[in-house]
Amino acid sequence: MDDDDVIRRIDRLVEEEHRLRSHVSTGDSVSDADRRRLQELEVGLDQCWDLLRQRRAREHAGQDPTEAAVRDETVVEGYQQ
Repeated sequence: MDDDDVIRRIDRLVEEEHRLRSHVSTGDSVSDADRRRLQELEVGLDQCWDLLRQRRAREHAGQDPTEAAVRDETVVEGYQQ
């Protein structure tokens, strides 16, 4: 997976997240499945952004960006903003 692949994945996740959030904002009741999916999307986005940052940092440091790997949810969700 290269940077463009990661960015396309981010775009797809954001699009799905926006669809779900717009459904929520219309006042319709939100199912447990929708809530779980939104949580999964948020984690997936955090993982993709983390992977993209890793790849770019490795490339900037003269290392192989393909050695970057998706980190576990517990890692990416533990970052402080």
